[in-house]
Amino acid sequence: MHKPKRSVEFRFLAEPMDVNFGGKVHGGIVMKWIDQAAYACAAGWSGKYCITVSVGAIRFVRPVLVGNLVTVEAKVVHTGNSSMHIYVSVQATDPKQNDPQETNHCIITFIAVDADGDKVLVEPWQPQTEEDKKLQDYAINMKELSIEAEKRLKQA
Repeated sequence: MHKPKRSVEFRFLAEPMDVNFGGKVHGGIVMKWIDQAAYACAAGWSGKYCITVSVGAIRFVRPVLVGNLVTVEAKVVHTGNSSMHIYVSVQATDPKQNDPQETNHCIITFIAVDADGDKVLVEPWQPQTEEDKKLQDYAINMKELSIEAEKRLKQA
């Protein structure tokens, strides 16, 4: 029987091949790490294959540098019937200093699907702490903003 796991954490060193023309780790590489961690989290929660529905509110706070120790933490912060809203936070630090700083964060929504690609129900998640409640509210607000933006786009 599948036991849902709420969070995952990836840790690794940023490599020279990850650099953009400005000498920092390319934003697209960071987004790939975010998507990978979020997928692992959603699959771990649902026990199913999961499909990305949306990425919202991605916020780049500071760059990741080559040689930084990078931590990508993904955790379920809200669930619907088949959807899971995953909060992903990326931190980086010089491994000699061990002073991690957030470089970016976002919310990614996934749906769980069966072998035919049809949506399946996921285990509901309930917040346990005040931080959990804040993150769930953040995910719900981002979902509502996204729905409203889509409505406005269709009206234009």
